[in-house]
Amino acid sequence: MASSDLLSLAGQVAVVTGASAGIGRACAVELARAGADVAVNYHGSREGAEETVALIEALGRRAIPVQGDVGTEGDVARLFDEAERQFGPVDIAVSNAGRQKDAALTDMTLDDWNAVIGTNLTGGFLMAREAVRRFRAKGRRPEVSRALGKLIFDSSVHQRIPWAFHVNYAASKGGLKLLMESVAQEVASEGIRVNAVAPGAIATAINQSEREKAGGMDAMLKLIPYGRVGDPEDVGRVVAFLASDAADYITGQTLFVDGGMVLYPGFKGNG
Repeated sequence: MASSDLLSLAGQVAVVTGASAGIGRACAVELARAGADVAVNYHGSREGAEETVALIEALGRRAIPVQGDVGTEGDVARLFDEAERQFGPVDIAVSNAGRQKDAALTDMTLDDWNAVIGTNLTGGFLMAREAVRRFRAKGRRPEVSRALGKLIFDSSVHQRIPWAFHVNYAASKGGLKLLMESVAQEVASEGIRVNAVAPGAIATAINQSEREKAGGMDAMLKLIPYGRVGDPEDVGRVVAFLASDAADYITGQTLFVDGGMVLYPGFKGNG
């Protein structure tokens, strides 16, 4: 089989959470570029989701916007219901939706803590549980994929790097790492592959103000050995790879998409 065939997602159906902008949008578009039809989940921005849908349709693939809160059981089930109703059984699930509510530890409210854990970690659990249930119900489709299903989490370099003044976010991503690995261990024998991507500094709205303030970009680049801030498409392409048969022997792994940030560049020259 040609390597291009191994990378194809033709005939497959994907759901992507938090896909109205940024990394989620890039994941949805790159999955579509590889051939998948995509259910585009969004929480607040219907307009953003429709823009993602338009980008996918311009590639000749089908897409629908589906509103929902990933921290709510019923909304997660409805996302899969809508994808199946429009396109058929789901082959790929990307748990991308995330949020930050930053504060110093002693200023952080319980609501701030619960909001981030609820979206980033509980949302990941609900997506994983629903995806595995749907994969099992679907059964094998060897004509489109060697795996029964592919589940991919969007984690962060902060599953490894501590982050002061962001303890809720770092804790959620650290938890997501072991959620991913534990689920992968549990379902690998069924032919379900579970992996994660861990972005570093990616040019999205969440860090735009930091990048644009005086000296902000220079400070950020000091943390990135490769010398540039990433684009959302850098992450989206890795997600599409992990969803493909080219990655069929990969499960339980986190691929860091960070320009070398987890190499701790501050220690360079101090050996």
